[in-house]
This record gives sequence, C-alpha cells and structure tokens, in this order.
Amino acid sequence: MLRLGVAVVLLAGAAAIPWERAGAAARVADVVWDGLAECESGGDWQADTGNGYYGGLQIWPPTWEVAGGLRFADRPDHASRREQTTVGEEILRRQGWEAWPDCARELGLIGGSPTPSGGPGAGGGPTSGGSPTPGSGPGSRGRPGS
Repeated sequence: MLRLGVAVVLLAGAAAIPWERAGAAARVADVVWDGLAECESGGDWQADTGNGYYGGLQIWPPTWEVAGGLRFADRPDHASRREQTTVGEEILRRQGWEAWPDCARELGLIGGSPTPSGGPGAGGGPTSGGSPTPGSGPGSRGRPGS
C-alpha cells in the first residue's frame, strides 16, 4: 500500500513538473528520480546489494562508465545522489525509461505491464547511444533484468 501511495504522489508530481529546463537540455524532476530510486533500491543511494548493480538507481558499472559516471566515482554507490541522477539523465537520453523496465512501468513512466525478469523485452538491448547491454539497472529490486 505504501508503494502505491508513493507511485501516486510521484505521478502527481511528475505530471505537474516532469521536466525542468536547464539551458537546451531538459531535466527530470527530483521527485521522479526519488520515486525510481525508492522502487529500485528502497531509496538507498549507496546501495551495494551484491547483484552487480549499484546506487539508488541500480546502475550497471559498464553503463555507468559509458554514460560518463567515471567523472564522479568508480561506481554509482560511491557517487552522490546528484551525481547519480546526472548520469541517470544521460542513461535516460540514450535508452529511455526502458533502462529501468519494471520500476518505470510500476511508476507509470512507460506503458504496458511489467515483463517478467529474463523474459522477452526484459533486456536493455543495444541503443543508438552506444550503451552496452544489459541496460542500467535490474528494473526490479535486485533481479537483474536489463
């Protein structure tokens, strides 16, 4: 029930102010990143659960590197929340919300029903942005799926 409440608040906030203008680039509102992190890692921006994904957004280290994360830290869980969301913006630009498939669906950021981990569409296939596969995070609280 709490998760549903967070999703409703998140979506209400996202609908009202999903993007902040920063020069020519759009930025996702903090409330959206916080909701995604709550779903991905329980809101723990220093998460290291042993599943191969790190930080609040559960980013895979090769994706962290390709998206420019090494300018901040060697791994996402060693970076600040702001640094993780900055890299998250680049991952979003390259892969879309599908980089976090289950949580993005749960939060209403992408349509459709969640794909079971490991099933067709669960992976974060190659993108035109050059990000490696799998995608940035497990998309489902500890179950690598992308």
